[in-house]
Formats: sequence, C-alpha cells, structure tokens
Amino acid sequence: MSGALENKVAIVTGAGRGLGKAFAWAYAREGARLLLPDISLERSERTAAEIRAAGGQAVAMETDIADETSTAAVADKVLDLYGRVDILLNNAALSSGIDPRPWTEWTVELWDRFFAINCRGTWLMCKAIAPLMERQGHGKIINIASDITEIPPAVAILPYACSKAAVRQLTRSLARALGPSGICVNAIAPGFTATEAALLRSDSEQNFAATIEMQCLKRREEPEDLVGAAVFLASDASDFVTGQFLVVDGGAAWV
Repeated sequence: MSGALENKVAIVTGAGRGLGKAFAWAYAREGARLLLPDISLERSERTAAEIRAAGGQAVAMETDIADETSTAAVADKVLDLYGRVDILLNNAALSSGIDPRPWTEWTVELWDRFFAINCRGTWLMCKAIAPLMERQGHGKIINIASDITEIPPAVAILPYACSKAAVRQLTRSLARALGPSGICVNAIAPGFTATEAALLRSDSEQNFAATIEMQCLKRREEPEDLVGAAVFLASDASDFVTGQFLVVDGGAAWV
C-alpha cells in the first residue's frame, strides 16, 4: 500500500461483487474512505463490513443508478458521512446474464434496459456528484466502459456494446464540461474479466479461450488486473489526465 488515496473520499458504485468489489478494496487499501452504492444492499454491506473488519472505512447504501431520486440521495449521503467527495468510480452496469444473439433479435425492453443502467445511470451519478466536486474545485470521475466497442464480438451483444460506446462519449464530453472546475473525467475499458458473474456462465471457458486468443498476453483477465489503473486515475498522479479511454484487456483491442 502506498497511501495514494489517503484521507480521500470515494464513491464506488456496484461494489457488492465483481470489479466493483475489487476497486473498493483497492481504494480502501490506499487509504480512501468509501461510500458503496449498490442495487443490492446485502452485497454492498458485505463488502463494506469486510473492509471495516480490515481497518478501513466503508458504508453501504442501496441505490438504483437508473433512478434520479436514488442517485441524488447518494450525494446527500456522502455529504452527511464525510462532508465532501474526491472520487466517483462509476462501475455499476448491466453486463451479464443475457445471451449473445443476432442484432435483429434484441427486444426493445432489453435495449432500453442496457441504456437505462449503463448509460443513463452513469450520467445520473455524474449529474448528482459533479456539483459537489465543482464547489470544491477538484475531483476525479472514472467511468467503466468496455473494450467490446473495439473488437469483433460486439455484434453479438449489440445493445451492451452501444451502451458502453455511449459511456465513452459521455466521458469525453464531461471531461470538456468539467475541466474548468478542476475535475478530471476518464474511462477504463476492461476486457472479458474473470468476475463471479463471468465464471458462472455455462460458456465461460470457451469465451475465455476465444478472448485469450485475441490477446497479446496469453492468460485470462482477473479483477486485480484493473485496480492499478483505477488507483492511478483516482490519485494526484493523474491530475493532468482527462478525457482518456484506457483499455486494460491484455492487448485484445490492440491487434
């Protein structure tokens, strides 16, 4: 631990499991105080309790990021708890449990669900938290996008890929809008990662094999492979980095 985030206040959405949990633990190890909004209070509280047991500071909160009233409550909560916020990591997303299919076979309901959570939810969290950062004159917003927009399998999960492409554009636009207030906005684009949800898929082994074949680095991506980028973009070391799309996928999108 380097203490790169010592005494900083961070919000990590979707920290109840998967990448969000890995990000929350990484921030806690670096000294950040955490608020962990998640659609599942039970999962979020489990993560928060584990961090507290290890000597960190973390508070769980039930939040639906697709609902504006719910995201506004996150802003109120972080001020009540800590009086400020330095970091917002928008990790919560819909990404699993839906089988690939031809582009014509997606329903309007599923298409709208992807955009409501992945795109609108990320925007609503930024809308709720950025004003707090603007008043401070500094802040770091990190959106979790995806390398799926850069590789051929995108066509098989088209609404997910399009929603994550929208997150990339949102990141660039907000970097321009919030830069004058001293706020850096960047995105991390993971590849297919060995989260709990990914490993539970019946086709996970063949998906990992196909992904590794595309990668320059010939092993599957683990959640821990992403935490270095998340800590860097949240820390003072990245104070002149904004509007960037950092792909962390072992080189799959490079070739």
